[in-house]
Amino acid sequence: MTVCIVMGVAGSGKSTVAEALARKCGGVYVDADDFHSAANKAKMASGEPLNDDDRWDWLSRLNLELRRLSADHCEVFLACSALRESYREGLAAGLLDVRLLYLKGSEACISGRLAARTQHFMNPALLESQFKTLEEPKDAAIVDIEAPLAEVIDRALRACSLPRSRLGDAHKV
Repeated sequence: MTVCIVMGVAGSGKSTVAEALARKCGGVYVDADDFHSAANKAKMASGEPLNDDDRWDWLSRLNLELRRLSADHCEVFLACSALRESYREGLAAGLLDVRLLYLKGSEACISGRLAARTQHFMNPALLESQFKTLEEPKDAAIVDIEAPLAEVIDRALRACSLPRSRLGDAHKV
């Protein structure tokens, strides 16, 4: 089955879009944040960016979960920053059908979103480090996030090439 990795920097709308796609397609939604260790969450909350060593166990746990869900023959929609090509390769290892959806927006737009967000461990001060770490994917469908949410989700549905007959009304979010 298909695994769709919905990626981008913090505040780009990954969770909102991936969850909406899963709901509309009858798939499974997975939030990569749920797989972070307590130490990683504390580090990010304090304003310290994660390094590669912090991420490898997290990416490995996510890959195992994606393999498990894929083996259950369900479509999976993962919300994950997946900022570097090597991270995306690790997530996709051993999976047959992986699609990448990159939610792209300006630093100004995303900064405003992060400033308005509450009750999340990600410190908004880390946004600059996220943009510095980001290796924009060459093989992804790209969706501009600066449109209204319903339009972003509709574009994401089309970009993922998911069969619209299974989606219901893509404009109702």
